[in-house]
Amino acid sequence: MNILLVGCNGKMGNTISRICSDKEGIFITCGLDISKNDNLPFPVFTDIKDIPSTISIDIVIDFSHPLGVIKTAQFCRNNHKPLVYATTGLDRAGNDLLDELAKSVPVFRSANMSLGVNLMIKLCKQAAEFLCNDFDIEIIEKHHNQKIDAPSGTALKIADEINKSLNNSMEYIYDRHSKREKRNKNEIGIHAVRGGNIVGQHDVIFAGLDETITISHGAFSKDIFAQGALRAALFIKDKPAGMYSMDDMI
Repeated sequence: MNILLVGCNGKMGNTISRICSDKEGIFITCGLDISKNDNLPFPVFTDIKDIPSTISIDIVIDFSHPLGVIKTAQFCRNNHKPLVYATTGLDRAGNDLLDELAKSVPVFRSANMSLGVNLMIKLCKQAAEFLCNDFDIEIIEKHHNQKIDAPSGTALKIADEINKSLNNSMEYIYDRHSKREKRNKNEIGIHAVRGGNIVGQHDVIFAGLDETITISHGAFSKDIFAQGALRAALFIKDKPAGMYSMDDMI
């Protein structure tokens, strides 16, 4: 499998490069980033239009910035290449663009490439369905001080999946500093913490009368996201056009 790695100079890009170097049959044949880096074992381009057609590419993995989604989607559509999109912070227009792309090529989209996080989401949905009448739901996410978007894409994904399981009846409340009133039953509180080099911690609290249940996931290395992205790439490489997710792969 030959990969075009978008965002190759970033932290996740470096992690994927390192992991691919130890895997047989998986190669990064070129990278794309806003800055040049001649220390990588593959050519790096600063403009996706400059990638020559002579470079073999089977699939695109994007761990870059959400502002680049337009060019990535155009490249995949024009060259008929599958896409694993793992960048968080995508707005509605960006998500709509990927939905449109999925009509012509396979697209794997996930706010979090960890298999453990996605199992956690399934458990939270089951808990919400069982506990919703008597328990309040709060989500706390913690990440390193370099993370730009807040709350995390994973926290929003957890909230969205819980909300779907409750017939989309819940309202999201971000922090609580602007509201001086009692909590409503139909709220999901979402709170962000930024500090140090925390890779990623997500806690979903179900708070009831005289008891609380907390479902947690902690990431201690970015390797789990890189491994998940590569598994996703292998999963969709030969799939027909469509939108795929961790639910499909698990």
